[in-house]
Amino acid sequence: MSETPSADLDRLVDVTRMASALEAFANERDWSQFHTPKNLVMALTGEVGELAEIFQWMSPEESAGAAAKPETAQSVRDELADVLVYLVRLADVLGVDLDAAVRAKLAMNAKKYPSEKVRGSNKKYDSY
Repeated sequence: MSETPSADLDRLVDVTRMASALEAFANERDWSQFHTPKNLVMALTGEVGELAEIFQWMSPEESAGAAAKPETAQSVRDELADVLVYLVRLADVLGVDLDAAVRAKLAMNAKKYPSEKVRGSNKKYDSY
C-alpha cells in the first residue's frame, strides 16, 4: 500500500477504506469467524445469482435501462452493492490487492485481445 496520497491517485482500484469498514462491521458482530474464503465465495455466488435474477427475463433493451426503471432500480443497486461487498471482503480475507490484480489482468487481456485484431468482435482470443 502506498504511503503518499499522490501515489494513490494512480490506483485503478482502491477499496482500502471499504475493506476496513467491512472488517470492522464483521468484527463488531463477531462474524469474522464465518468469513472464510469458502463461505465468502458461496455468499458472493448467491448475490450474483440474485443480480442475475433481476435481468433473467428482460430483453437486451430492457436490461440496458434496469438501473433507471423505478420497479428494478433499487434492487439493481442493492444487489450490485452486495456483490461488491462480498468481493472486497473476500479479497481482503485472502490478502489479494485488487488494484494489482486488475492491472495484471488488463495487461494480460491487452496481449490476448489486441485492439487492432478484435475491434468490434466478440470472438474469444483463440479464434482469431
